[in-house]
Amino acid sequence: MSVAAFLAIALLVSSPEARPEVKDIDTFVRKAMDRIEVVPGLSVAAVQGPDVVMTAGYGLADLRTGKAVDADTGFYIASATKAFTALSIAAMAERGELALDAPLKTWIGKSPLPADLASSISLNDMLSHRSGLENEPIAFRAAYSGEHTPRIMSALLADTRQGQPYGTFRYTNTGYNLASTLIEDHFGCDWRAMVDKEVLGPAGMGHTTARIDQARRTMRVAVGHTPGLDGRIAPSPLQKTDATMQSAGGLISTARDMARWLEIQLNDGVLDGHRVFPPGLVASTHRSLVAQQTTFGPYVRDGYGLGWQIGRYGDAALIHHFGNFAGSRAHVSFMPARGLGVAVMANEDAVAGELVDLVADYVYDRFASRPDIEAHYDAELAALIARRDKRLKGLATSRTERAARPWSLRAPTRTYVGVYENPAMGRIDIAEKSGGMIVKAGAMRALAEAATNPESVRVELIPLTGQIIRFEAPGKLVYDGQAYVRR
Repeated sequence: MSVAAFLAIALLVSSPEARPEVKDIDTFVRKAMDRIEVVPGLSVAAVQGPDVVMTAGYGLADLRTGKAVDADTGFYIASATKAFTALSIAAMAERGELALDAPLKTWIGKSPLPADLASSISLNDMLSHRSGLENEPIAFRAAYSGEHTPRIMSALLADTRQGQPYGTFRYTNTGYNLASTLIEDHFGCDWRAMVDKEVLGPAGMGHTTARIDQARRTMRVAVGHTPGLDGRIAPSPLQKTDATMQSAGGLISTARDMARWLEIQLNDGVLDGHRVFPPGLVASTHRSLVAQQTTFGPYVRDGYGLGWQIGRYGDAALIHHFGNFAGSRAHVSFMPARGLGVAVMANEDAVAGELVDLVADYVYDRFASRPDIEAHYDAELAALIARRDKRLKGLATSRTERAARPWSLRAPTRTYVGVYENPAMGRIDIAEKSGGMIVKAGAMRALAEAATNPESVRVELIPLTGQIIRFEAPGKLVYDGQAYVRR
């Protein structure tokens, strides 16, 4: 049965009759889901000032089970997590437990982090992406393989280096991963507990969590979807686990909880008429700490604060953060001057992930009474459908071409089987199954395909993103520029 057939199960917490804007938004989302087809499920929250005007769910959380999305369905919000982590750290700084502006050495104590970096870099530098620091092992283990313990991550701080010029904006997960590793090293409190204590608890966001494995047992969690081998949308082969939920992208949340989060942002820490964060604390995360000049779709980005992109949509200032990963997509944004905020989450990102942005834009334009709104968004939907078709065709063509490649490994598959290790990056397991080669790196697993270069295979450990594994001397492989030796 098509996704469109399930749209009638959408749940609106706000009555469409109560506000004409809500009724129009609901109509648009249903039409968009019906026309786009490839996005199984989507949720929306809209807040104006102190009022939640809409929370809604549409479509399916999981195509396999047919479970419906509602306002309490958890969606992975990916990098929109950064604002929660940054606010948690800012709250600790407000109490004097650490320093945002001072060099790290003033509070971290004895640490494997190189002394020159500890003397020159601050938390503000790392949280605003202006530090220039790189640490591939920590970022890879935290978000992808999940092979880590506090002791491993602490030791890997020593691998941190200055990769980009200090003071230049460069968006990565690394600064957040480093910050939370240093905090856990010093205070003995991991980032999950920190965010629970500093943000989620005070905000009453009881259905927002980094503990996704437990959440799947106690609440409905949307499954990320990507195009399968046959081109049809299916659950992604890479799903988040507790081990890969990390400080730069590691929360699930619901439409109802995201409405609370938006209300907190729009009202500087006041929720339901009660102050839950100190005056000025939430607002301090909205101030730009580094300049940038980029665009993302219709959004202009001028700077970055503590977990927030600072920019504009049209003529209106827009503070926002988006996120995507292996079949999940999130849009979280608000317009301070208009007192309006929107969160949209979906469980598909590769083919039509922009739908979340399109829904958010519609909300803003509907509340602004845009005169040509229906004609404009009909055209936007048509353009997205054209991009959808182009992407699906491109995927099909690429898969057909790859399937025709000759196998470039000279020896039988069993020759390459084994456990390969890199002291910093972890392990890669090569196994044989039904004559094929299975590659596993922690939480990631993929069937190897033929590659164009000799003694190489192509894998999609990250769905729809090809990586090359090259076998060099006996018992050695290279993956993503890193050498692994068979033990």
